[in-house]
Amino acid sequence: MNDYGELLDEQTVRFERLLPGPIERVWSYLTENDKRAKWLCGGDVETAVDGNVDMHFHNISISQASNDDIPRPEKYKDRPLKMSFAGKVTRCEPPHVLQHTWEFEDENSEVCYELTEEGDRVRLVLTHRRLDTKDIVLSVSGGWHTHLNVLVDVLNGDTPRPFYKMQTQLEAEYSERLELN
Repeated sequence: MNDYGELLDEQTVRFERLLPGPIERVWSYLTENDKRAKWLCGGDVETAVDGNVDMHFHNISISQASNDDIPRPEKYKDRPLKMSFAGKVTRCEPPHVLQHTWEFEDENSEVCYELTEEGDRVRLVLTHRRLDTKDIVLSVSGGWHTHLNVLVDVLNGDTPRPFYKMQTQLEAEYSERLELN
């Protein structure tokens, strides 16, 4: 298994991680506001088809928790410190599958988290579909890789790796790996 996302087609990226279980614990980090806020974003997830998904990103708080010593990257300087997105659950099979739309302005992508037990570990397969442009694919790839690394650290009880430093480095690597520059 490779930590890097795989481009399945021009609009789809897929990641896999092997996480410490049990599966119910990992599920809670996908669906519970306080736990999800530690690695991705806060907000409520209604775990039923057609349920609302609220995503309130505040990456500065993740960066501070990781003792990141670099400032917020230049590309985010014109964006608010807190950003919110909405979505609708399109598939929900607790504790194995959560799929939802990701709506922002005129973009409407879809994320699917699939969990499978493997002994005392849990395989997470994350697939993000309907990414409209190469720039979005690049940003999403580096972003998911960064956030998933933080999830691994949080689940292992470790201090998360420096968030913005990691994100900046990974986005540069994805630009080369995915030949999107």
